[in-house]
Amino acid sequence: MVGKFAKKDNGRSNSRDNIAFIKQMLAELRQVAEKEHADMLCYLIEMAYVEAGDLHARM
Repeated sequence: MVGKFAKKDNGRSNSRDNIAFIKQMLAELRQVAEKEHADMLCYLIEMAYVEAGDLHARM
């Protein structure tokens, strides 16, 4: 049986969804690191968050 919604570009949309998920997880991890006053970890997570945002925008 065919699903209700057909995905057009399955590979690309899955990649875009994956990057969006990673970005969301990084935002949550940064909040945890901030509560622990882990400044270097916050910085590194922020850099990964920015990179994920750039990747997401290019897709």
